[in-house]
Amino acid sequence: MASGGIALLAASLGTPVLIRWLRRRRFGQQIRDDGPFMHLVKAGTPTMGGVAMVLAAAAGYLLAHAGTHVAFSRSGVLVLLVTLCAGGIGLFDDWAKVRHRRSLGLTKRSKFGALVLMSVGFALAAEHWAGVSTNLSFTRWDSIGVDLGSVGWVLWAVFVIVGTANAVNLTDGLDGLASGSATFCFAILAIIGYWQFRHFSLYHVTSALDLALSSVATAGACLGFLWWNAAPARIFMGDTGSLAIGAALAALSLEMNLQLLLPVIGGLFVIVTMSVVIQVVSYRLFHRRVFLMAPLHHHFELMGWPETTVIVRFWILAGLFAALGLGIFYADFLSATSH
Repeated sequence: MASGGIALLAASLGTPVLIRWLRRRRFGQQIRDDGPFMHLVKAGTPTMGGVAMVLAAAAGYLLAHAGTHVAFSRSGVLVLLVTLCAGGIGLFDDWAKVRHRRSLGLTKRSKFGALVLMSVGFALAAEHWAGVSTNLSFTRWDSIGVDLGSVGWVLWAVFVIVGTANAVNLTDGLDGLASGSATFCFAILAIIGYWQFRHFSLYHVTSALDLALSSVATAGACLGFLWWNAAPARIFMGDTGSLAIGAALAALSLEMNLQLLLPVIGGLFVIVTMSVVIQVVSYRLFHRRVFLMAPLHHHFELMGWPETTVIVRFWILAGLFAALGLGIFYADFLSATSH
C-alpha cells in the first residue's frame, strides 16, 4: 500500500535529518552503569529517534488516504492518537534523561500513571465512540464467547496497552532489535486487517481496511528507521519509539479483536518480558539469578554471543512467532468457514 511506502520514505529520509539535529545539540544516550560493559562505547549516540518513526507512521497513514477510496475511521484515528500520545510520554522520558545527563528519566510511577491514563482514554473512546466489541477475543469477536462488559473491557484494554508498551520498551536494548521485530508484527496485522475487510461477515470489523492501512504505515516507518538503527546504530529510538510501537500494537489488536492472539504474534516481546519477571521473582524469593542479566538478550551477550548474532537470532524468533500468529488466524478462518 501507499501508506507503507510513504512512511518508509519519510523515516528513511527524516531520520538522518534528526540525527544531525540531535548531534548538534549533543542529545546523546546515557548508558546505565549496571548494563553490559560492552555497551559503554554507545554512550553519546543520539536518542529520541522514535520522533522520526512516529511522525513517519502518521504521515504514511494520513497521506495514503488522499486519492483513495479508503475513508478515515474512528478506530484508525484512535490508533494514531494513542501512538502519538505514547510517543509523547516516551519523549518526556527521553528528554529528562538527556537534560539531566542520566540513564533514568521520568519516575516509574509517573510514567506508569501517564500510560494508564492514556489507556483509559483510549478504551473508553474505543468502546463508546468507535464501537469496538467488548468480547474477549482470540481471532474473532465471537471466538471465545465471553463478554467482559464495559468496565471489564476497559480494565482489560488498559492491561493490554500498558503491558505491551512496557514489553517493547524492555526489548529495546540492542541495535535494531525492537524496530526489526516490530516490523514483522505490524506486517502480519496488515495482512490480517485486509483479510478481515474481505470477509466482513465473519469478523465484523467495520474499519478493518483503515486499520490495515495504519499497520502498513507503522511497519514502513519501523523499516525505514531500522536502516539507521541497525547495528552499529546511528541513532536509538528511545522510549519515544518503544512506547509508541507497543501502544500501537496493542491498540490495533484490541480494535481488530485479536487481543489473545497478540502474545503469539509478538511472542518475542513476551519472552523478553518474562525473563525480567523470572529474574526479579527468583532474586527476591531465593536470592539467586536465573540469567546472567535480564532482559534475556543481555544474558546471551554476557555468554559471549556477538551483539549482531543475538539481534539476528531474535529477529528470526520474532518472524517465526509472527508467522505462527498468522497461521493460527488462517486455520481458525478455515475452521469457521467449513461449518
